Amino acid sequence: MEKTKTRALTESAILVALSVILSFIKLADLPYGGSVTLASMLPIVIISYRHGVSWGLGSGLVYAAVEQLTGLSTLSWVTTWQSVLAVVLLDYIIAFAVSGLGGAFRNIIKNQAVALTAGSVLVCVLRYICHVITGATVWAGISIPTADALAYSLIYNATYMLPEMLIMAIIAFYLGSAIDFRTDEPVRMKRAESAKSKGGVGTLVSGLFIAAALIYDVAAVFSVIQGESGFDITQISEVDWISVVAVTAAAVIGAIIVSVAAKRTSDNKKNA
Repeated sequence: MEKTKTRALTESAILVALSVILSFIKLADLPYGGSVTLASMLPIVIISYRHGVSWGLGSGLVYAAVEQLTGLSTLSWVTTWQSVLAVVLLDYIIAFAVSGLGGAFRNIIKNQAVALTAGSVLVCVLRYICHVITGATVWAGISIPTADALAYSLIYNATYMLPEMLIMAIIAFYLGSAIDFRTDEPVRMKRAESAKSKGGVGTLVSGLFIAAALIYDVAAVFSVIQGESGFDITQISEVDWISVVAVTAAAVIGAIIVSVAAKRTSDNKKNA
């Protein structure tokens, strides 16, 4: 029992540190808060899946505290203690601690890859809700217009949380297809189980194509419509829509080609 706790504590410390490192690898960084990282919450999801939600929430709180410490400068934008409390709780502590709920589907969904993917989507949705609430209240009039604050908050936070969720779900599915996290020590998935997720690599590559396009689209649009004074939706006509459409179309075509190729390869192996 003591050995199990020691292993869980050691793994949690390592994976929390990994989450912090991944949070600094930003694929896109929006000017008024929010960024797309390399699945920075996924290590906490894995802790929760391996050792239970209680371990996950504890690790998530530690990760959230570190995120708050690295984002202390954000508090300089708000003045009242109520606003400071709301930002600390909803934009950091609760928003990142919910990553500890990522293992909630372990005993509900038998397929590990699907369970990890569902957990990743769940924590991203919960985090998104936290950011939307603060965006529509605390940040209204500061980084987003006061008028229609909820609508702007829904859109703004989706621009980075959607790519974040997609990247996280793809990597979670791939890792869940390749590594068995249910054993005492993670090992490569047995062929019989791995075969159930045969299209994992194709799904990963296809999803990365789409995620890359989303990141480009977000950067292209928001670099134009958001300036130092906040949103200016009237500038949307200045966006280089030709490049946005071209990049999106190329990503979709690339994803389709990869998916078709992966399916044909899988079918050929089955028929061999």
